[in-house]
Amino acid sequence: MSVSEKESEDKQNGAPERYLQANNREFNSLFGYPDNSVKTSKYNALNFLPMNLFEQFQRLANAYFLFLLFLQLIPQISSLAWYTTVVPLMVVLSITAVKDAIDDMKRHQNDNQVNNRSVLVLMNGRIVTEKWMNVQVGDIIKLENNQIVTADILLLSSSEPYSLTYIETAELDGETNLKVKQAISVTSEMEDNLKLLSAFDGEVRCESPNNKLDKFTGILMYKGKNYILNHDRLILRGCVIRNTDWCYGLVIFTGPDTKVMQNSGKSTFKRTHIDHLMNVLVLWIFLFLGCMCFLLAVGHYIWENNKGYYFQDYLPWEDYVSSSVFSATLIFWSYFIILNTMVPISLYVSVEIIRLGNSFYINWDQKMFYEPKNMPAQARTTTLNEELGQVKYVFSDKTGTLTQNIMIFNKCSINGILYGDVCDKSGPRTEVSKKREKVDFSYNKLADPKFSFYDKTLVEVVKKGDHWVHLFFLSLSLCHTVISEEKVEGELVYQAQSPDEGALVTAARNFGFVFRSRTSETIMVVEMGKTRIYQLLAILDFSNTRKRMSVIVRTPENRILLFCKGADTILCQLLHPSCRSLKDVTMDHLDDFASDGLRTLMLAYRELDSAFFQDWSKKHSEACLSLENRENKISIVYEEIERDLMLLGATAIEDKLQDGVPETILTLNKAKIKIWVLTGDKQETAVNIAYACNIFEDEMDEIFIVEGNNGETVGGELRSAREKMKPGSLLESDPVNSYLTTKPQPPFKIPEEVPSGSYGLIINGYSLAHALEGNLELELLRTACLCKGVICCRMTPLQKAQVVELVKKYKKAVTLAIGDGANDVSMIKAAHIGVGISGQEGMQAMLSSDYAFSQFRYLQRLLLVHGRWSYNRMCKFLSYFFYKNFAFTLVHVWYAFYSGFSAQTVYDTWFITFYNLIYTSLPVLGLSLFDQDVNETWSLRFPELYEPGQHNLYFNKKEFVKCLLHGIYSSFVLFFIPMGTVYNSVRQDGKEISDYQSFSLIVQTSLLCVVTMQISLETTYWTMISHVFTWGSLGFYFCILFFLYSDGLCLLFPDTFQFLGVARNTLNLPQMWLSVVLSIILCMLPVIGYQFLKPLFWPVSVDQIIDRIHHCMRHPLPYPIRTKLKHTASRRSAYAFSHKQGFGALITSGKTVKAKLPKRNSSHYKR
Repeated sequence: MSVSEKESEDKQNGAPERYLQANNREFNSLFGYPDNSVKTSKYNALNFLPMNLFEQFQRLANAYFLFLLFLQLIPQISSLAWYTTVVPLMVVLSITAVKDAIDDMKRHQNDNQVNNRSVLVLMNGRIVTEKWMNVQVGDIIKLENNQIVTADILLLSSSEPYSLTYIETAELDGETNLKVKQAISVTSEMEDNLKLLSAFDGEVRCESPNNKLDKFTGILMYKGKNYILNHDRLILRGCVIRNTDWCYGLVIFTGPDTKVMQNSGKSTFKRTHIDHLMNVLVLWIFLFLGCMCFLLAVGHYIWENNKGYYFQDYLPWEDYVSSSVFSATLIFWSYFIILNTMVPISLYVSVEIIRLGNSFYINWDQKMFYEPKNMPAQARTTTLNEELGQVKYVFSDKTGTLTQNIMIFNKCSINGILYGDVCDKSGPRTEVSKKREKVDFSYNKLADPKFSFYDKTLVEVVKKGDHWVHLFFLSLSLCHTVISEEKVEGELVYQAQSPDEGALVTAARNFGFVFRSRTSETIMVVEMGKTRIYQLLAILDFSNTRKRMSVIVRTPENRILLFCKGADTILCQLLHPSCRSLKDVTMDHLDDFASDGLRTLMLAYRELDSAFFQDWSKKHSEACLSLENRENKISIVYEEIERDLMLLGATAIEDKLQDGVPETILTLNKAKIKIWVLTGDKQETAVNIAYACNIFEDEMDEIFIVEGNNGETVGGELRSAREKMKPGSLLESDPVNSYLTTKPQPPFKIPEEVPSGSYGLIINGYSLAHALEGNLELELLRTACLCKGVICCRMTPLQKAQVVELVKKYKKAVTLAIGDGANDVSMIKAAHIGVGISGQEGMQAMLSSDYAFSQFRYLQRLLLVHGRWSYNRMCKFLSYFFYKNFAFTLVHVWYAFYSGFSAQTVYDTWFITFYNLIYTSLPVLGLSLFDQDVNETWSLRFPELYEPGQHNLYFNKKEFVKCLLHGIYSSFVLFFIPMGTVYNSVRQDGKEISDYQSFSLIVQTSLLCVVTMQISLETTYWTMISHVFTWGSLGFYFCILFFLYSDGLCLLFPDTFQFLGVARNTLNLPQMWLSVVLSIILCMLPVIGYQFLKPLFWPVSVDQIIDRIHHCMRHPLPYPIRTKLKHTASRRSAYAFSHKQGFGALITSGKTVKAKLPKRNSSHYKR
């Protein structure tokens, strides 16, 4: 049956599947498959303006100002010119649009860079170079060594025997170890024959695009036969071809259909919690404004009815005013315009400037500059700075984020002697540092120049020819499944199935036992300069249950030796009784290794009798050929030979953490920030790192492991863990259960729960898939949030995003995701804040992030210094800004009672124009850009200072109401104190001073003096710039006052400048300065009293910490000395436990031998 027939059949059945034919673009185009271009940008030239404006008008304030603009276009109600609103609005929209456009241009540049990469495509019988974006479904492409895979391809053939292809999947799952793919035999026969490949017209029927990285099902129909396709035949976009000269592949999925893009998540418009809060507050102000305007309109109606109607000889009504009701309606909208300064548009201009300034601080921070890569920290967005001061949950990748993805051979124990500790001249052990002299390996021409070791005694015993030391390193050079590549004579490159194994073989290489090459039957080792070839008789590979591997070799002297390495808990049971005393000493050394957080492994060997081995070999063959219960039979045969082993020693490998990771996580924990590690790596590896970097601690009460294979089991494990952490939490009387039983309308938030101790949680990706289902997701969240640390391993990129979304959905908390690989992009996009690290795994995460830097340790400065300062500054800014505008605007309300509710302004028009634009803009910007409650040193030394931001204590609805009440009180004082001082007052010459213009000048001068004193009380960190901005603005007000009210300006433009000589006549009045002083005193007294009484009657933890800091500043204490964290020995052998099935079966099958290639330096060995 042809593909087209199958398509029509399956359309009737409703099965969504993909159909394609190789080398047939015309046929494949019928299905409308996307091309291979990727798009991470949000806008294009056509949709930028409408889409960006739509996003900007989601801010209620912008919509409010647009509405206000329409009102100002109506001359009957407009008391202010239309351009006073349209110009600031256009400026705000333009600045934001330009910023968004620049951000999106960077995404476009990245997309273009990727889409324009070159790839070799088979077209019309010849290989041509094409751009990635032009590759289509059904094309056959050629990939070469170290090349990134263009699309999801079905492997057809390769340069390797049996069409094996080695790939690295770091961009997908964070793992740098090699994986093997193999083409099906019918296509592997085509090799690189272009004639055969061009004639290939196989039809593929497979699953539709999905995000499952480890699953693929399909059928290849070729020459009338069907061939089953699975995940082992598919190479995914983003992988890198390794150790393979070339391979050909049939393109199955392109662009957005590829599995890596299916996992990448969508770009969303991120807005801060304060943005959301401001939307609510603007709505409140709008309603408050409406109520005020209504009351003032009612007042106007009453006044017009009682007085205005009879006063028309002196104040005639306009022609269009027919009644008091109509007049009151017009006054309603007039007051709506006059009082609009309660939410001035300059608020949003100032917010953008403040965010931009604080972003520059991050970019300029020299302590976040990583010199080895010449890379500064980057604030890739300016809209999320204050959110950095509110983070509660950090979701981190492991490989390349917490670790350097580098394994280092650190120490070893050989025949009861410990090597690797470095001692100073006086004897005691010291820490290894970069300044310490390394061991000289120049005697070994094949040594790896990048390998470092500091204990010279080990090299000395190797040179002396110590039998046990030689046997130890021989074991390391033989007992592995590493594949060697030697393109240049003497330059060896090891392709290891895990980084640990590569580190062990590299260590043996440097100490003189160089694994050079291998075939299916031999291993070549250069021992202390002499080449020896060992016959490989068997590889007993790793498995999850065995937790060990062995090799059996025949030496050149015809001895048969078994070398075994694995977990000490397993190998100790297999040792010969004569090793008891050596075992005790080695176990003590292993305890020391584990206490340093190192990954340990035990080594042993056994010499085999030839007859015994021959007998065992027959049993092994029979077990391998068995059709029933094969694995169990093989395991029994393995156990038969892996016994009575002689102990050689143990190794200790350091999974190299990035510098400062443990200290950073310890600091973040003190700031009440919870760290969850979401990794695609193995469970044991992830747990080992969790202990090494302080996410888990030995002092924890318990660590729960969720590993159920179905929803019921997973749910039971989660409930059991929650019951232990919070006894009674399963009862209906539990407050959270009671709340949930009321079935609150979504979206609802789950309250914080307090555990009875310190706990950790470990869950794998398979169990997580069940836990994320609808009926269990709340169970997972409640259990995980009770834990101090959470480790989720073996996760797909999409699962990472789902976990982040789960916390965002049900917790009132700010989330931050940090990672360095393409597999982290989806969670970086999902979190409130995404941080990318430019690491070992490419730049995808960094390009999708909001903030980027090179080292995880910079996260504490980003949050505890820049984030906390940004949050504090923004909160102070908003509190002060709302206060000064309430005080400024509400004076009009009090004045309305004395002006017939006529919508006349208290102030000069120019003062209204300049109040937010000039007079008060610089002081508030100075506060918002330079203020610090404590400096960066204290911020890092007392992480507890970060906590108020997590609970949003400094600016919330309650604080806003305080600002409103404070503003109402101040406006009352600012109107009635000047009113009282000038009422029935006269000058020295006997003239009255209670005219409108003099009163206006007294009120506005009192107002500016009050708000200036208010900001000086708010400022805790005075700089020269702060002084200039604060006092300079007040001085500038008096300078501009004389200019605006000067005789010349008023005579030149009498309609525009009407306050002729008012400044000169009013500023020399004692009543004027009495009014200013009384206003300042009466407005400041409540503020000073509240600031004094608050710590006494309503103390918070931060006040106590600030007091401690002030005490420490007066009486300096030595900086606390960091002690190295010690771990117990309960987690030894993480390497053996985490290691997966190796290349053992592949090696012994002979498939790695290159029989067809011409001879090179090491012709018949795997390169």
